[in-house]
Amino acid sequence: MKKHIFTLPGDGVGPEVMAGAKEVLKKIAEKYNHEFTFEEGLIGGAAYDANGTPLDDETLGRAKNADAILLGAVGGPAWDNVDKTLRPEQGLLKIRKALGLFSNLRPIKVFDKLIPASPLKEAIVGGTDILFVRELTGGLYFGKPSERRDGGNSVVDTLQYTREEIERIVDYGFQAATLRGNKLTSVDKANVLESSRMWREIVDAKSADYPDVEVEHALVDSTAMKLITNPNHFDVVVTENLFGDILSDEASVITGSIGLLPSASLNSTGFGLYEPVHGSAPDIAGENKVNPLAMILSAAMMLKYTFHLSEESEAIENSVDAALKSGYHTMDLNIEGGKTVSTEEMVEVVLSNIK
Repeated sequence: MKKHIFTLPGDGVGPEVMAGAKEVLKKIAEKYNHEFTFEEGLIGGAAYDANGTPLDDETLGRAKNADAILLGAVGGPAWDNVDKTLRPEQGLLKIRKALGLFSNLRPIKVFDKLIPASPLKEAIVGGTDILFVRELTGGLYFGKPSERRDGGNSVVDTLQYTREEIERIVDYGFQAATLRGNKLTSVDKANVLESSRMWREIVDAKSADYPDVEVEHALVDSTAMKLITNPNHFDVVVTENLFGDILSDEASVITGSIGLLPSASLNSTGFGLYEPVHGSAPDIAGENKVNPLAMILSAAMMLKYTFHLSEESEAIENSVDAALKSGYHTMDLNIEGGKTVSTEEMVEVVLSNIK
């Protein structure tokens, strides 16, 4: 298989973790007789510094012509005073919207070796394996108007969805449930919000197309509590943009480190942008300390969801698991009796386990 991958290292630790992911993909290509080519572009603060915009149209055009996109991280305090329309995060929002990346997948899986690092008791967190399916291009983050009024003394943000936008993400949630445990939790705030009442109606209508999937409706506040008290209750969780953003970040803490969590953003054709959840971590940028595993696991998700290379994806996941079981970890983790290694050393350990 020959695939062209567009890389956007971005800001902070982004270039460091991207370098590791590329090395792992090259190893996979060599082992399984594939050809992966790479092309690099600028996004976020790096793009603003170079071009005065967090994502220019030329870079966006090159991204559209690739088979998939890997993204490192965007943002940092260096751009805190930039106009809000030109902040690094706007580059990420722009590429999601332009490429129709409406479905955000965030797996929350606890590695046995890292259970002691979780703030939750082992009896609660052990075995946690959740997939969040978050709507990514609508809702409060994109609704208009969004502005200050009355001389800055009042403000309005708009939560807006079309039926089509809700239907397509709900349908993706049901599809994901059929590939896992046939259980879907739909999260809303239907006791207060009209948008959530419409959301719930659509979930009920869609459930007729998936009779084998057990469906439950849950309010976002009760879900937030249950994620901490009983995370094993959940399998696939589907929800709108704001709720998905908050809940998936909350759930990430369960694993013991945000440095292990990948994500995928997909459109209706299966084209995807893959990125770690951890952000740019500017305080350790350039110090060879960042955990590269979330970026490496994001590359594994790319192989699985866009390239449909399940065996190759599992090879990466198994190599990460083997590295952790052997006690190797970066500074963000604490494995009893383990060995703390640098970013580059961690990548080498993962590479050595791809046999």
